[in-house]
Amino acid sequence: MRKSSTSDLLIEETLDKFQMLTPVFTVLADENRQAIVMALGKYDELNVKTLDEIIPLSRPAISHHLKILKQAGIVGSKKQGTENNYYLTIKNAIEDVRRLCDLIEESCKLI
Repeated sequence: MRKSSTSDLLIEETLDKFQMLTPVFTVLADENRQAIVMALGKYDELNVKTLDEIIPLSRPAISHHLKILKQAGIVGSKKQGTENNYYLTIKNAIEDVRRLCDLIEESCKLI
């Protein structure tokens, strides 16, 4: 028996959301980037020098991870003097992950 088109649409939406969030999941799969996210969550805003004191990575490595996080929309930055201060901009990604979880739950009920 064929499932309803509503079910097909829900499954398609769920798969689309998975696809959309793949870059976020990929970026956040790295434990060094996880540590940076957690440090920014704790302190709100940090520069590379301060992150270097918190996380056991070189400054170039921290800068590299911050660049990747920024490209994924997880962090933002603002210039303050000669330093860039980094902060979390993860709110939209969190909302998207919540929606994905809801979609998975709804889809699984229909299967």
